[in-house]
Amino acid sequence: MWANPDWRGGLYPPHGAGLEEYARVFSAVEGNTTFYSGAPRPETVAAWARQVPPDFRFCFKLPATLTHERRLVGIDADLEAFLAALEPLHDRLGPLMIQLPRDFGRDELPRLEALLACWPAGIPCAVEVRHGDFFHKGVAERDLNRMLITYGVDRVMLDVRPLFATPAGEHPGLRQAQREKPKCPLHVLSTASRPLVRFIGHLDTAINEHYFEPWIAQLLLWISQGKTPFLFVHTPDNRQAPQLARRLHERLALPSLPAFPGEVQASLFGS
Repeated sequence: MWANPDWRGGLYPPHGAGLEEYARVFSAVEGNTTFYSGAPRPETVAAWARQVPPDFRFCFKLPATLTHERRLVGIDADLEAFLAALEPLHDRLGPLMIQLPRDFGRDELPRLEALLACWPAGIPCAVEVRHGDFFHKGVAERDLNRMLITYGVDRVMLDVRPLFATPAGEHPGLRQAQREKPKCPLHVLSTASRPLVRFIGHLDTAINEHYFEPWIAQLLLWISQGKTPFLFVHTPDNRQAPQLARRLHERLALPSLPAFPGEVQASLFGS
């Protein structure tokens, strides 16, 4: 997401909250809008393309109507229309995410394979599974991982350990996030060339940094191997997500992110 008014005065200037400002700092975005609303209008996609630099990447989710309601069955025409709608973005597409329902298990893997077998070669893809079958290192998980490796598809790594590190207590945002996010084990593996990590943080900075520590060596290893990892950062209510993303990026000892426009403006007019 990028249209978050809570980020004004930090990531965004006080009166701005748009994609162009977001892309001045970050190089990729996780697009949830398509999951809930389906394909965007052509003029919307064309506007997005104009607002970001060539190296920016959009990582949209397939619509829930295809993954959750129809469970990948009979979706060929709608998938083609969805991908066609994103065509103006061309090489600005990062991995498109196939987020599967929590009850999508081993018996339905042939449906996923049928989709991956006809997936367009020029569009990266990543799969997020949530069924317990795929987290016990048994036959189901081996079948899934072999399939992803065969088709050159990444497996999304959802790290919810920080989020569930403590009881929610009286904080409504933490309670809601713990209700909404699946408490899946974390299995760290790269099945293709664009490892994708979704790091779901806590309200406590120390907890976040503790659980992020092992990721530092792993992300740098993938980079050294010529892979292009994607790291998306959330917090329970997402108000502090940009700040957390910046802190975690600093831990990687990579070139610094640009200053947040809202913070720069505040410093110009501060005392």
